[in-house]
Amino acid sequence: MTLLSVAHLSKSFDGVKAVDDVSFDLEAGQLLALIGPNGAGKSTCFNMINGQLGPSSGSIRFDGHEIAGMRPRDIWRLGVGRTFQIAATFNSMTVLENVQMALLSHERRIFSLFGRVASWREEEALALLELVGMTEHARRSCAVLAYGDVKRVELAIALANHPKLLLMDEPTAGMAPQERNGLMALTARLAKERNIGVLFTEHSMDVVFSHADWLIVLARGRLIARGDAEAIRSDPRVREVYLGTGASFAPRAVLSAGESA
Repeated sequence: MTLLSVAHLSKSFDGVKAVDDVSFDLEAGQLLALIGPNGAGKSTCFNMINGQLGPSSGSIRFDGHEIAGMRPRDIWRLGVGRTFQIAATFNSMTVLENVQMALLSHERRIFSLFGRVASWREEEALALLELVGMTEHARRSCAVLAYGDVKRVELAIALANHPKLLLMDEPTAGMAPQERNGLMALTARLAKERNIGVLFTEHSMDVVFSHADWLIVLARGRLIARGDAEAIRSDPRVREVYLGTGASFAPRAVLSAGESA
């Protein structure tokens, strides 16, 4: 089942196209990696899907809803979770309280500052922490956690709204090799078990080629390749632009009229 369908998506800043006519689909239960060199348009594309940026043109359909231009919190409440390149948790709170806050937000609950919130949805929060292997750290402050553990807490927070789609912006940035493969193996397992579609950007090619079902490659805002790991590894254009020589992507002005983006 097609969960996310992006069609002819474009975004311009002062006449410069950061994303230029990008189209792709994501199925439920699949991991799709969005890769490319710095400045390729990955973050801009991500931020349009998440609602942080409005597109200049194009369509973004999620689970039957057109979400292009919607506010991030409204997209989140439709069932889109998100993690960020730089993990962000409330350091003044415990691990458990961070997850409880995400559950509270999803339920649109408002409590008095003097009300009793500590026990609210505690069992559900603990269950999410168990999913990501963080139960034993539940009562610890996030301020004292190792960075890899903070990333796991962030994943639990992203799962609090029971997402159908999970957006992960460089989920393993700053992590050691063993940690990053462990996190993505966990993500892949949860995606299959819960039928969650996962769209992620990543610079660690060992992570991408080990865990992504499909890959799409951007360069200077344009989609230049799509396929499985083997197809992307052997694609000569991808090797030139990103994986191989590091040569620059040909400027749009010199592309032939019939050349595919």
